[in-house]
Amino acid sequence: MEVRGNNKAKHRSQKIAFGLFRLLSLCIVLILFVILGFIIYKGIGAISWEFITSSPTDGMTGGGIWPAIVGTFYLMVGSALFAFPVGVMSGIYMNEYAPKGKLVRFIRVMTNNLSGIPSIVFGLFGMALFVNYMGFGDSILAGSLTLGLLCVPLVIRTTEEALKAIPDSMREGSRALGATKLQTIWHVILPMGMPNIITGLILALGRVSGETAPILFTCAAYFLPHLPASILDQCMALPYHLYVISTSGTDMEAQLPLAYGTALVLIMIILLVNLLANALRKYFEKRVKTN
Repeated sequence: MEVRGNNKAKHRSQKIAFGLFRLLSLCIVLILFVILGFIIYKGIGAISWEFITSSPTDGMTGGGIWPAIVGTFYLMVGSALFAFPVGVMSGIYMNEYAPKGKLVRFIRVMTNNLSGIPSIVFGLFGMALFVNYMGFGDSILAGSLTLGLLCVPLVIRTTEEALKAIPDSMREGSRALGATKLQTIWHVILPMGMPNIITGLILALGRVSGETAPILFTCAAYFLPHLPASILDQCMALPYHLYVISTSGTDMEAQLPLAYGTALVLIMIILLVNLLANALRKYFEKRVKTN
């Protein structure tokens, strides 16, 4: 009887714990849908073909956000071109080449600390290094490099964790067949870890697409109704544009719907990036399975 009573108590505790976890999960999902629903409700009225494809006019109380969309795209691509090779190669070194010991632990701690630094600090550093010292000025290049630095720690950590998940038997089997360590990494390890690496990159790009502080110091223009001609030009960007029309301007009442519309477009872009990440992940997973 005592054993049955203990089992009933354990099952009851388990049901309570699982019920609590479900409730918390539902609350998180509900909060997400409330935020999305609010942005959609407020911003859907501003969305139109003209709003997406035209430049801002009338002191940013009219027109559209096309230059900001293009500028955001340039910054995301530029930061990815910098962060992806550097982050992936650093992750490969830490997991495959670096001797396990104090050096790797120190690098890992510094990488984790770098992930926790506020983005405005990256903006000040980017302004000091890329804008002033290297002479790039306020430009897409300076903004992309600054945002790339923001992405690198996350790409390093996801790359390292993706490679750790691959069993050592795959490495040993490849080396037993006569492949060098570099060939093993390039043809065996990296393709197997690529789905998770791509996921880390997309998560980093999702963070970059919504950052305002780093581009505030390095590349963002308050009002620029034409598209940049080179990577050394300034550009508009959706996060900064959203900040500007939400906090300053000649007619706040007229600008507020445009702010919600801009926020909705930014959310849609992040959603498209995540869908692209899932597609790339499935593609690489199929390639790994077929090979």
